[in-house]
Amino acid sequence: MQLRDNFSLQPFNTFGIDVKAKHFAAFTAVQELQSILALQPETLMILGGGSNVLFTKDYDGLVLHNELKGIELVKEDKDYYYVKAWAGENWHQFVQYCIANNYAGLENLSLIPGCVGASPMQNIGAYGVEIKDVFYELEAYHIHDKTLVTFNREDCAFGYRESVFKRQYKNQFVILNVTYRLSKQPHYNISYGAIEQELEKMAVTDLSIQAISQAVIHIRSSKLPDPKEIGNAGSFFKNPQVPAEVFKQLQTVHPAIVGYPVGDNEIKLAAGWLIEQCGWKGYRKGDAGCHAKQALVLVNYGHATGDEIYHLSEEIIQSVQQKFGVTLEREVNIV
Repeated sequence: MQLRDNFSLQPFNTFGIDVKAKHFAAFTAVQELQSILALQPETLMILGGGSNVLFTKDYDGLVLHNELKGIELVKEDKDYYYVKAWAGENWHQFVQYCIANNYAGLENLSLIPGCVGASPMQNIGAYGVEIKDVFYELEAYHIHDKTLVTFNREDCAFGYRESVFKRQYKNQFVILNVTYRLSKQPHYNISYGAIEQELEKMAVTDLSIQAISQAVIHIRSSKLPDPKEIGNAGSFFKNPQVPAEVFKQLQTVHPAIVGYPVGDNEIKLAAGWLIEQCGWKGYRKGDAGCHAKQALVLVNYGHATGDEIYHLSEEIIQSVQQKFGVTLEREVNIV
């Protein structure tokens, strides 16, 4: 493992922000990770796919790039396959691997950028499915105690784009691998978003996890910019939740407002719709902008700084608050 100084992180974040790390190293084995942590770096950041981070300045510390690879079927019972993937595996490639092997449960999460290690940290989700629905356990390395710890579903305290790793244990663990419990008999989830319509368009008569995955890929490709072409981190904001009474009040003023019931007496609002109503969709100032097809996605058209994108997000938050009385929360981590 080679330690590099004053290292550009531009290729390691999907926004393509050109910032530098004071020190940088990649690790492909747990032993390499242990060796570098033995140096006791004061400031440390673990980076995977860099698909959920916005760098606003140079990083004055050590950035470790997680490149742990491997996928294996660790066990099975009459209902489930238990599949372990190491944290540095590309998420979409892992999903496609599972689909090719008829391991069901991840098909709705196709084409989400990033690596396996971020999936439980963020409790990633799309089209009615979240990681917590298929999660079995993970192994993580405690940075200070230098011990391996296994977390089950309850230990992770999953919430909406949340887990214990973003709150209580932030910057304390390195996620090494994740084991998913995937079904032998598929339970198709096609009621969310435009999946049913897309399957009809595809003339699918025999429903399968392969068909659902392809429908999700078509939908995401049509709405969301490819980070290889336009810098972005996918959805920049979480969909806010409000009490049902608040939603009814909003409906009286904004009859077309979009909301979905969640839990007891809570409604999840569509953040993209709120942002679009405030006139931000397609907005561009310099190279920082709001995507023309999906207002939830902030983009770097080439040479925007992280600060410029961050300030744009601040303006969007303020305008949604003023118009709807709803406060948006960023899904992307700001560094």
